[in-house]
Amino acid sequence: MYTRTKTFQNKDGTTRTYLQIVQTRRIGNKVRQKVIANLGRLEELQEGSLDRLIEGLTRYSFHQWVKLNAGQLAAKRARQWGPAIIFGHLWQELGLAGMVSKFLGQHQTDYALAAFTMVLNRLCDPRSKRGVDKWVKQVYLPGLEKLQLHHYYRALDVLAEHKKELEEGLFARIRNLFDLKLDLVFWDTTTTYFEGRGPQMAERGYSKDRRSDCQQLVIGVLMTQDGFPVAHQVFPGNLADIDTFRVCLKEVQTRFSLGRVILVADRGMVSQKLLSQIQEAGLSYIVGVRMRKLKGMAELVTDPGPYQKVRDNLMVKEILYQKERYIICHNPQEAQKDQLSREEMLLALARKLKGGSKQLVGNRGFRRFLKIQGKAVTIDQELVSQEARFDGKYVLKTNTALTPSEVALSYKSLWQVERAFRELKSGLELRPVYHWNDRRVEGHIMVCFLALVLETALCRRLKEAGSTFSYLDLVEDLGQLQAVEVELAGKHYLARTEMAGDTYEVFKALRLRPPKLIQEMPSE
Repeated sequence: MYTRTKTFQNKDGTTRTYLQIVQTRRIGNKVRQKVIANLGRLEELQEGSLDRLIEGLTRYSFHQWVKLNAGQLAAKRARQWGPAIIFGHLWQELGLAGMVSKFLGQHQTDYALAAFTMVLNRLCDPRSKRGVDKWVKQVYLPGLEKLQLHHYYRALDVLAEHKKELEEGLFARIRNLFDLKLDLVFWDTTTTYFEGRGPQMAERGYSKDRRSDCQQLVIGVLMTQDGFPVAHQVFPGNLADIDTFRVCLKEVQTRFSLGRVILVADRGMVSQKLLSQIQEAGLSYIVGVRMRKLKGMAELVTDPGPYQKVRDNLMVKEILYQKERYIICHNPQEAQKDQLSREEMLLALARKLKGGSKQLVGNRGFRRFLKIQGKAVTIDQELVSQEARFDGKYVLKTNTALTPSEVALSYKSLWQVERAFRELKSGLELRPVYHWNDRRVEGHIMVCFLALVLETALCRRLKEAGSTFSYLDLVEDLGQLQAVEVELAGKHYLARTEMAGDTYEVFKALRLRPPKLIQEMPSE
């Protein structure tokens, strides 16, 4: 409905204007206007009766009433609201709310809320569980004021205890929600260390954080080609990557109905024996090869056979060696970098040789290019020539029927897993871990894993909506959406701030309606 004026002309040439309330209706294929009320002559209404009418109608319009009484508004406090709305929606959509509540029991809603709160904190402002207890005071989410420290610790125990059921239920859910590509499955590992005393399963081992002086845990993550986390596993810190891959193989076979898939892993992750086990299990693989350690590979790498161009920075060719299929990948840009790097090192080596050879022999980087004959130390030019053959190249081994270009591009997708680990340890702050028993550490890592799942789901929704905005920028914009508690005429209301930057794009991607500018707060 809307208001309009209708002007009529009198016989004496004068005019009179009436104010009407009109409703638009569609009748068949035509739009018709129906006069709902004729309020009277406009000039007479403007003498005072129109103002009284508007004032009376204002009592039945919440927004207009608030505007009329805006001078009496008293703002009480402002809290962050945007991330809680968006990630809370995804938490529900992925079925996590229902699953966590099921494991906790119907009457344990506070503990279920604590689980989500810890995940939300990982995404916004990672802190210890004690830190989360303080952080929640800055966030608007109904029910948070009831949470106490023991709620977070109990929720951690439940997440650790029901890790497998949560992962399997979550995978079934995201499989239906998203058009996942399940023909490739990636597995990779990382380490996280403890400064001081760690949990019982922490051990010293090969540290990818370059902290061999600390006890650590090994964490493996299984992901789809799309970069969706499927499952994770926590291992003692001294377990080798090869042994973790056996666990991955079991997970694919028994826990997830993935059918015939291709396992993709980085160099050094698998052995020949393990590759045989993978093949016997009816699975395919694409793995990186340590080409310098494989006998006869140097000659094969320099085989004069032509390369097939896949991209400007990727060329491939296929070779068969000892009845095994290998794909040699060549990156011309990386080849130039490798050559320049080696030439700079050889120049430095030549200068240092003039000053004596004692220090050079103890330097691993230099020592590999030295030839020592008695007391004479010279640069091994033959080794330099051999090394040049590997510039910009890496070798893949596979038992698939994929074309060489498909094999190479599939392997390059492994960066999704590497990115996940970067997010897990930096953006989501896997470290520091403020727990000292195995169950709590496993619960903490599960919180980080779930935060990674929510981030991935949001990125996927943004991509489906055609958004080209940076995820980090969008989350920062979301953080500026505040809930402001105000008091007016003895009643309490919730107002939201304006949506900064590209906040609306996030709501649009999730098909969510932003909160009203102002609304009455629910009674506690």
